[in-house]
Amino acid sequence: MVSVGVFVGLIVVVTILSKSHADRNVYPSAGVLFVHVLEREYFKGEFPPYPKAGDSTNDPITFNTNLKGYPDRPGWLRYIQRTPHSDGVLYGSPASEHVGKPTIIEITAYNKRTFETARHNLVINIMSTEEFPLPYQAEFFIKNMNVEEMLASEVLGDFLGAVKNVWQPERLNAINITSALDRGGRVPLPINDLKEGVYVMVGADVQFSSCLREVETPQNQLRCSQEMEPVISCDKKFRAQFHIDWCKISLVDITKVVPVHSNRPDPGTGVLPDIGEYNPPSESLKNRDYFADFLITLAVPSAVAMVLFIILAYSMCCRREGVQKRNMQTPDIQLVHHSSIQKSTKELRNMSKNREISWPLSTLPVFHPVSGEVVPPIHPDNYETTSMPLMQTQTNLQNQIQIPQQQSSGKWYS
Repeated sequence: MVSVGVFVGLIVVVTILSKSHADRNVYPSAGVLFVHVLEREYFKGEFPPYPKAGDSTNDPITFNTNLKGYPDRPGWLRYIQRTPHSDGVLYGSPASEHVGKPTIIEITAYNKRTFETARHNLVINIMSTEEFPLPYQAEFFIKNMNVEEMLASEVLGDFLGAVKNVWQPERLNAINITSALDRGGRVPLPINDLKEGVYVMVGADVQFSSCLREVETPQNQLRCSQEMEPVISCDKKFRAQFHIDWCKISLVDITKVVPVHSNRPDPGTGVLPDIGEYNPPSESLKNRDYFADFLITLAVPSAVAMVLFIILAYSMCCRREGVQKRNMQTPDIQLVHHSSIQKSTKELRNMSKNREISWPLSTLPVFHPVSGEVVPPIHPDNYETTSMPLMQTQTNLQNQIQIPQQQSSGKWYS
């Protein structure tokens, strides 16, 4: 057995590794940030290599993590992997109620090149700590970091070092890290290397420093309400590497927080009361007559529709008065007036059909542009002009007239 210790700030995570195909055991502490990296190199040995010896083994590998026997992870444990060519990270902060309960996480690696899988178990043994919970907790929002960048040991160590320099506590622990996307944040645009942001909660055993209290002054509160950056004296100690949104900092003293107790019902035994044996229905079913249902659903509506159709047909066909009966009931003077109007209308229509249509300008006689002689119209008098356009191009004119051109000696020819 080999013991490997990783020290990040004041975070100590001890991992016990056995053979490559056995389980991994980790021992995080309650109330302290737990980070476990799923290294792709660890799983590459279980997949076949490339066919050619000179090719690199940069296989696209993704991971699926779940609590053994369940489809998802525990509520306190999160997982992130940006691309199939990057390592996955399990992180979270276990609570005191998880102490003494081994949590087995099934890790399944998928090789997208060979479509093969490899499975390992991660056994998380949560241990209690005397320092939990630390009474003073501060949550910072770092705008220029993603969660996987902040989980790196050297980056998190630099941040805890900057906080310790400002706060000056005796004990300082990273309690939790949360992506801004998990708090309702928006995905940043893929320009200018924008980051999604990350919330980092740290805990200490001393009161908040005066620098951290500056965000609570009325002047800075007013600037935050106007969406302006507050003036914090210790911001320059973070600005070189971490851009902190001081308007989103949260300072909590858990010693002054009034606990809210909810009345929960006592859990039962989980066994249903005995209500007797189950009696299934009999296998022999009685025949049912559906004739009455047929009459109600089909025959009755059809009969009503037929009666309505007969009434409508009688009203439309058998109750018509006709032209003769209408004329008999109409006064004679009204019939005479109606007849005269019809005759006048017919006569006007006949007159409009026989009237002469005025010839368009293109059919009137014109003068020759050179000799001055009268040129007959292009179309004869009996030409039907109603089906021809008023203006025509010269290429379409019949009997096109050629204009005489002047010769070089000054004479005209046609």
